[in-house]
Amino acid sequence: MTSNAEAAPWSVGDGLRYGLLGLPLAFCALPLYVLMPNLYARQWGVPLAALGAVLLGARLLDAVIDPLLGRLCDRLFAQSLRAVLSMGALAAAVLAVGFAFIFVPLLHQPTALLWWAGAWLVVTYGAYSALSVAHQSWGAMLGGDALYRSRVVAWREGLGLVGVLLAVLTPALLGLPAMLALLLLGLVAGWWAWSRAPQPVVPSASARDSTPRDAGALWHPWRNADFRRLLGVYLLNGIASAIPATLVLFFMQDRLQASAALQSVALGVYFLFGALSMPLWLRLVRRLGLARSWQAGMILSIAVFLGASQLGAGDALWFLLVCALSGAALGSDLALPGALLAGLIAKAGDRGRAEGAYFGWWNFATKLNLALAAGLALPLLGWLGYAPGARDAHAAALLTAAYCLLPCVLKALAAGALHFFIIQPTAQPHTP
Repeated sequence: MTSNAEAAPWSVGDGLRYGLLGLPLAFCALPLYVLMPNLYARQWGVPLAALGAVLLGARLLDAVIDPLLGRLCDRLFAQSLRAVLSMGALAAAVLAVGFAFIFVPLLHQPTALLWWAGAWLVVTYGAYSALSVAHQSWGAMLGGDALYRSRVVAWREGLGLVGVLLAVLTPALLGLPAMLALLLLGLVAGWWAWSRAPQPVVPSASARDSTPRDAGALWHPWRNADFRRLLGVYLLNGIASAIPATLVLFFMQDRLQASAALQSVALGVYFLFGALSMPLWLRLVRRLGLARSWQAGMILSIAVFLGASQLGAGDALWFLLVCALSGAALGSDLALPGALLAGLIAKAGDRGRAEGAYFGWWNFATKLNLALAAGLALPLLGWLGYAPGARDAHAAALLTAAYCLLPCVLKALAAGALHFFIIQPTAQPHTP
């Protein structure tokens, strides 16, 4: 176990020890949004509209507290790595309990069940966010060059995609108890591996004394113009990715008229190719650097969704190719922006001092993207005349425009912003 990540190359063992925790953390995404509503509505008769409001409210509250959790993580890092790992162990335990109580509730009357679900969603999301911010901050503090940083992020996000696949397949193949057992096992193994992962350099006494601790520490990242520009690009690109993620099932069901089995296969192909693409993006980073490689991922996504706009009923098999290529583009969105952020933190002189604050706001933006995508795309489609199940020409055109073309416009804007605000200033630094 190295105490200075920059003194040794990043090995497969390092990647497994650091990234393994990303696998169980992924269980808190898809299962809560796909499995939980179906279970509560079908088995216990909870109204979907009320359940959707509870999910949205819990997610928004979770996003708001992320910056506060980031500030807490910075204080713990200033104390010691042991303090961070102890908090991580506590958060993992709370996460496991909360997740289990959501899927195995002790109350079954619909109204009481809504309150039960809301309370445990807040607890579970809070524990998940605390563990995620600490884990991401640890990785950013390892330092290294662009390729090293991208490897750190790629292992975490790649194993997270494996976790998504397991979260999708396990309930269907082995049942809900097996999924809960796998989550518990994954959290225990992930935390144990994390405690033996490469350790970031602990800040010196003078650095600990200079770590922002007052109320201004929460807003410290916003004083960094480079962070504001990178976050703007990240938000624009994130909304472009979140809209098709929100609409993909509607597109497959109503535009492509795909079978239920093919819908499951398509989602699996998407996440599988996202994980498999990670090594390819790391190779591209060697040649182009982080920002240009991310831009290449955006361009690939635009090309793929322009192609998807030409698909119609009976083209479901072709959509598997769309899922494979868009999954590959997803790999760049997962592996590269976080590595760019880690480099920005080091450049600003905040390494070892404020990673938690930066990643707190970063995670806030991630969750805001998902909320905005659902809160804007679905009502807009309804206002324009689309309803789930509609398969007439007007509905198909609206769905294609929202699923395929709107994300292309937003991705193009993000790629342009990345070029003018991130790539160009780096390539041609300002001289007095």
